[in-house]
Amino acid sequence: MSGQPAIWAALRVCRSLCRALPHSAALSLGEAIGRASGRLSRKKAARARARCAKALGVDEAAAERIIGDAYGHFGRALAEFFRLPGLFERIDDFVTVSGEEHLRSALARGRGVIFLSAHIGCWEYGAAVAARHGFPMNAIGAEQRDWRMTNAIAELRRACGVKPVGKGLDLRAAIECLRKNEVLAVMLDQDAREAGIVSPFLGIPASTPVGPLKLARHIGSAIVPVHITRDPDGIHMSMTIEPALEGPGGEEFGHDLQHAADRCNEVISGWIRETPGQWMWMYPRWATTTGDV
Repeated sequence: MSGQPAIWAALRVCRSLCRALPHSAALSLGEAIGRASGRLSRKKAARARARCAKALGVDEAAAERIIGDAYGHFGRALAEFFRLPGLFERIDDFVTVSGEEHLRSALARGRGVIFLSAHIGCWEYGAAVAARHGFPMNAIGAEQRDWRMTNAIAELRRACGVKPVGKGLDLRAAIECLRKNEVLAVMLDQDAREAGIVSPFLGIPASTPVGPLKLARHIGSAIVPVHITRDPDGIHMSMTIEPALEGPGGEEFGHDLQHAADRCNEVISGWIRETPGQWMWMYPRWATTTGDV
């Protein structure tokens, strides 16, 4: 894994500034950096606009507005992530939670819970809120190009009571936490390449990860959709925990992998359509199926 010294140095400076500034100022700085990044990354932003226009069926002007908002949103989200350990004790001041009873009901089954989530909104705060409310949280993390970034993300999660689980669905660790009746957060909106099942994502065929679905089927874990999005004021957030997903005809969810993948993508696609400016359009979600890189 290669290092990225310039990016790492810039992130360290940004982290220091975000922690030193008042909360609203830090988020405004993050948004400004995010939007500037979008303007500088012309090719990447252009591909993101093309994905957005195709998936949502919007014109070029609307797609440009959505992608600009997305860059600004993720700049804010980065600032929030840097500040999260210091805000953890009062995180309820910023996040309104609904549907917590669905998580308690799923855990009452005694076979662990998989949080179905995606790179939308402020997902790091979702895991932290659940941990703050007393739920045993684990989160699968991606290996970054620079090991220092990977370690920094893991440290920030641990500071908020969230146990990092290795990328690629570290099977042993995932099985262990679910058998202990804990919660495992997974992102199901990434391209699984040849290892996935092709399923509609925003209406476009996409290779969809099935590892978490197979794991849920094997252990009998409930899959509970959870997403957390930014409120219009740009500072507060709303977290929604939905009822556990169910299979067709009353069968256990995940028994039919194609149905499970389709249902999960349907849920995530609905979230994106509700708040398109808070999803990571910069990522080539359909690379395997459409060649979009």
